[in-house]
Amino acid sequence: MHCDISQFQNTTFDLLIVGGGINGAAIANLAAQRGLKVTLLEKGDFASGTSSKSTKLLHGGIRYLENFEFDLVHESLHERFIQFKSVPHLAKPIRFIIPVYHGDKRPLWMMKLAVFLYDSLAGCYRIGKHQSLSREELRKLEPHLLNDGLMGAISYYDVQMDDARICLENILTAQQHGARVANYIKVMSFIHTDGKITGAKAVDVLTEKSFDVRAKRIVCTAGPWTNALLRVASPNTKKIVRTTKGIHIVYKGQLTSNALLITSRKDNRIFFIIPWLGNSLIGTTDTNYIGNPDQVKVNQEDIDYLLKEASRVLPSVDFSPENIITTFAGLRPLIRKGGAPSKVSRKHFIMETPSGLIVVIGGKYTTYRKIAEECVNRVIANSEGVKQSLKRLLRRFAPRNDVNVQYSLYGSGPINDDLNQIARDQGLTLDTIEILIKTYGTRFKAVLALTKNQPSLKEPICTCTPFIKAQIVYAIETEMARTAEDIIQRRLSLIYRDCRTKDCERVIADFINKSIST
Repeated sequence: MHCDISQFQNTTFDLLIVGGGINGAAIANLAAQRGLKVTLLEKGDFASGTSSKSTKLLHGGIRYLENFEFDLVHESLHERFIQFKSVPHLAKPIRFIIPVYHGDKRPLWMMKLAVFLYDSLAGCYRIGKHQSLSREELRKLEPHLLNDGLMGAISYYDVQMDDARICLENILTAQQHGARVANYIKVMSFIHTDGKITGAKAVDVLTEKSFDVRAKRIVCTAGPWTNALLRVASPNTKKIVRTTKGIHIVYKGQLTSNALLITSRKDNRIFFIIPWLGNSLIGTTDTNYIGNPDQVKVNQEDIDYLLKEASRVLPSVDFSPENIITTFAGLRPLIRKGGAPSKVSRKHFIMETPSGLIVVIGGKYTTYRKIAEECVNRVIANSEGVKQSLKRLLRRFAPRNDVNVQYSLYGSGPINDDLNQIARDQGLTLDTIEILIKTYGTRFKAVLALTKNQPSLKEPICTCTPFIKAQIVYAIETEMARTAEDIIQRRLSLIYRDCRTKDCERVIADFINKSIST
């Protein structure tokens, strides 16, 4: 439960990563697998910032076609395929429907062209085939959808994922390969030697214990906090990151059978209504944000915008604030440029400051593996001689079958067990075993192992979920959860479920308090 700060002392790491969102987690993972001595520090919980505030999609970005960013879409579709094949317990195909109405800025022919280009750019990485839908076909699929003014519809496929757990599994895989990682560790300042950054002074924010970390190279993956961290490194540094806010609503009940992509009538932005854990995820907004990233929140104006647009296309649904289970707001860390928020490119950029700090800016969740690969290649190239760097560069551009690229994470791998037999042996329902597999993949047996000497851990956490108490212990002992919020929001996503009793929060808090006392 407590962070052992001695693991960071009396050693010099090859690489120190500041920021435990998806980019930092993946960089730590790849760097550790390639033999570097790695450490990662995160000031909150892993994925507690932008990386758990997404629309829960691995997608190519169909709307980026309007900006002619075909290279970004193609790269994203490739990465989407790799994740879909590599972590099937966390990434599932989902069908999207685009209804087009009279007066929409994007007419039917344009949307048909968009999904055709989308699938064409995917090529052999395609998840499913797009399809045109008549009004009658659409009515059968989504009977609650607005029919007045409907011109037609198109369907296509993307991938739905658990963003917080994909980030966490990168962290756990990095740790498995020798990386030393810690959450709730804040970098307070940097250590300089001859004008170069050679380490950091850090503090455990829960225990207030301070310590130094030394490293040959340091990478900043702080997302929305990048500008603040750069000012810590050099007070006169100009801002290089522009933040835009996106909010989501989790609404009670599954409003649609398929995911919907809708054009807003107010500002012509695209937003989604997506089935999520038995409820509906509605979002997102895209507005400028200039405040403190630690204080980002959902405003009533944001909620009203999404509910008004959702009620327009689902007129039979009586949208009520009482049926909102939760809301969340996240900040997109984009390259600092002008223009409307939705027009700013989601491409990433990697730069290096005069003091030697490598900074990762921008990017989108789907392309995190490529961002990490590029960053680690840069770190290694800077550490090698010219001859070795040229060899590595030639290997990088050598022909390869990218369709077979694997990116295994902590729970990746086939499961060939007789699940019914496991359920009988454990005295649990098949539904419980299946939900453990969907959460942990091949690691589900490690959760069940905790119940061998403590059968009481097989008990459900709460009536709102089939999750069992062993998962709380696993989150604390293996997944480095240090607060109840870590488990409720990111390890088990209980925040997205409609729990009337809140017993799950009480039970988890009790386990956390016991772990602190011991």
